[in-house]
Amino acid sequence: MEQVTEKPAFKLNGFLMLTVVIGVLGGSIWLFIGAVQQEAIPSILTAVGGFILSILLMAGFVPVQPNEARVLLFFGHYTGVIRESGFFWVNPFAIKKRVSMRVRNFNSEKIKVNESSGSPIEIAAVVVWKVIDSAKALFEVDHYSGFVDIQSETALRALAVRYPYEPDDESQYSLRGNPEDIAEELKKEVQARLNVAGVEVMEARLTHLAYAPEIAQAMLRRQQAQAVIAARRLIVDAAVGMVDQALTHLSEQKIVDLDEEKKAAMVNNLMVVLTGDHGPTPIINTGTLYT
Repeated sequence: MEQVTEKPAFKLNGFLMLTVVIGVLGGSIWLFIGAVQQEAIPSILTAVGGFILSILLMAGFVPVQPNEARVLLFFGHYTGVIRESGFFWVNPFAIKKRVSMRVRNFNSEKIKVNESSGSPIEIAAVVVWKVIDSAKALFEVDHYSGFVDIQSETALRALAVRYPYEPDDESQYSLRGNPEDIAEELKKEVQARLNVAGVEVMEARLTHLAYAPEIAQAMLRRQQAQAVIAARRLIVDAAVGMVDQALTHLSEQKIVDLDEEKKAAMVNNLMVVLTGDHGPTPIINTGTLYT
């Protein structure tokens, strides 16, 4: 089937044609009055024809607002579209369908879907879009606004199942860890589905992302455990560096000469102090009592 695309429609200046219609109507009235007085049947018929012609011509006037298009159909045949704003005159027998070219928002409902790891999550998005081809919007799909809603939710589901909620490692893309990349991917996914409807996706972004309620508590405990492990790892790495630096300085500056046993004891004490959950409790040695 041949795809329909936008093309300009035949139109005339509406104010110019309004002048013509007023002239035809005024002339018909003047002719009708004179013909009735003279009882001239042909002139009366001509005046009546002028009345009918002026009524038909008035049906061709169409105002077009900014960011609006008028698609013209003549006995089921697509004849073109008017994109310019203003007052125009077109074929009076044409059907004039209005298509808004304004920017619109689609806010999806929260939908539940299993992400790539199999965990159920809740996800929602907002899609900012507008019609750029009014002919495709009217003739290629049925109810293009509803088509945008359904295809946007379908693209959101398809995106969610491709990525995990959280990454297993730092190099992996995730829904939570890469919001900008995910937004761009969602925009491309939605745009690919809406090209057939003559719709341009201006922006697509996640507005809600969370684990499903039935696993939210378990995942929260998992996140807390991972945070504790990461913090412990950082503390241990820093403590090892500090102990190594302390031993190196003592050795280089010859402050004290430690054998391996004393180094081991010092390392043990420093690691306990630096990695403990609570501050150390000092024990003061006040001297040794000899009997």
